[in-house]
Amino acid sequence: MLEEIRQQPQALDRTLRSELKSIEKLKTKFAAKRPSSIILAARGTSDNAAQFGRYILEIATGIPVSLAAPSIFTLYGARVDYRDALVVAISQSGESTDTNLVLERGRECGAITIGITNEEESTLARIADHVFLVRAGSEKSVAATKTYTGQLLAMYMLAYALGAPVSLDELRALPDSVEGALTLESEIAEKTGRYRFMENAVVVGRGLNYANAFEWALKLMETSYVVAERFSSADFLHGPIAMVERSFPVFLFAPAGVTWPSIREMIERVHSLGAETLIVTDASNREAAAMKGTRSIILPAKLHRKDAVPEELYTPLPYIVPAQIFAACLAAEKGLNPDQPRALSKVTQTL
Repeated sequence: MLEEIRQQPQALDRTLRSELKSIEKLKTKFAAKRPSSIILAARGTSDNAAQFGRYILEIATGIPVSLAAPSIFTLYGARVDYRDALVVAISQSGESTDTNLVLERGRECGAITIGITNEEESTLARIADHVFLVRAGSEKSVAATKTYTGQLLAMYMLAYALGAPVSLDELRALPDSVEGALTLESEIAEKTGRYRFMENAVVVGRGLNYANAFEWALKLMETSYVVAERFSSADFLHGPIAMVERSFPVFLFAPAGVTWPSIREMIERVHSLGAETLIVTDASNREAAAMKGTRSIILPAKLHRKDAVPEELYTPLPYIVPAQIFAACLAAEKGLNPDQPRALSKVTQTL
């Protein structure tokens, strides 16, 4: 798992370079006719990437996005009218039976279909009208890392193809931002020792980093068997905060920008309840780094972009890397093998 985490800068650079020509062709196609809606279908880690896709696509393009519920087709046999829609299936292996079925139903309705996968010869790649290949190379660890960041990059590229103000120069800079996050590995490994006996935790994010809260929690669950709940800072105040008590672990993504005030309020609130907090932020957010009583993982690059809309637009991809490292190192602290979690296999097929 750690080895594959370290491969991410090269995988991202390779994906962007290889797929850019196809993205430009798709951009020309969408300039002639944009879809009226977008449907994203995925499971597991890929579903977290889809959650990110929903935020960036709606924020940056204004096109309504929904996350598919595959059981509508597989269990209930429903028919959904996807005319004039864009249907996107996201799968590391390309062999997720139910998400592939969503794509097939989209094609039957005349929707434009896109597959995002790491496997060029997969069923998903054969079904889709257009394919974005996450060129991460073979991913052997059951806990997906480099394919997740590749899928996030694909979401940025899809937004660009749909006319969003996404800067290709900023995308080209993301591998370096991830490289910067990787320099923190020893610091993060040292921090995990404190959490060796952790059994429960909460992970909080908001906006573009909401999906990362789901992904960090998933990595804690599947590699270290921690019961990790995930929330937006807004939802957490509507009931779940009642579970917080003294020394309860709360992990938060804290970029500068429009989400910071609510995250700051969240930190202050759980501190008043005696919780123990660990935040992921970057050098742009000096206020977060200086908060008393909070442990911090601070990415060295300044990722807050005043010319981007929103200003934290490019934070989610480098921000997830410290969380991946934390999960892998925590598993080692607990004497577990994150590459082979119990009861899991690399490819999961559901109906």
